[in-house]
Amino acid sequence: MRVVIADDAFLLREGLVRLLTEHGHDVVAAVGDGTALVEAVVEHRPDVSIVDVRMPPTHTDEGLRAAVEARRLVPRAPILVLSQYVEVSYADDLLATVNPGPGAGGGIGYLLKDRVAAIDEFLDALRRVAGGGTVLDPEVVGQLLVRRRRDDPLRELTPREREVLGLMAEGRSNTAIARALVVSDGAVEKHVRNIFTKLRLPPDEEQHRRVLAVLAYLRG
Repeated sequence: MRVVIADDAFLLREGLVRLLTEHGHDVVAAVGDGTALVEAVVEHRPDVSIVDVRMPPTHTDEGLRAAVEARRLVPRAPILVLSQYVEVSYADDLLATVNPGPGAGGGIGYLLKDRVAAIDEFLDALRRVAGGGTVLDPEVVGQLLVRRRRDDPLRELTPREREVLGLMAEGRSNTAIARALVVSDGAVEKHVRNIFTKLRLPPDEEQHRRVLAVLAYLRG
């Protein structure tokens, strides 16, 4: 994969460069601020960008805002955000860049930096985001759910269907969900079909029902 890295922490940035290079990926740019990130995405059109939330000058949300701007200029540009802490409002802003209309795509990830230490899992998440998937840290998912409104549009789902949808929100495949719940792949497929039906997501390849279901779950 061709990758852009944006993180103002020199050691982490260079560590990611080395890690990705050792695993056969091409780091086309490694930058330390949001403006440089946007420029790199526009110039290189990478397969995926790894972005820190907090960067100069204020170290608040510059990285996130730059990621949103990059997605505006290069629609559906895959972005994997890394954060030291769970920033729920920032995660919401990032998810809002997933257009629910025709031609929609995911290509969005939000992980805590601690996950980088689990190299295989981190690289797998990076590949899934590059492939158009949505990958969210379990802690991010948990805190997003705390913010659900009383008029939960997902109230028709059974407890098991909510559990399946929660695992989908973590970016897991049907097979991985089946392993986690110790059920058959067919049982998971049935639950997924029921979820799509209850969320009123008819068959439509252009709208990526799996992404839309996850977004409904997180915003509900």
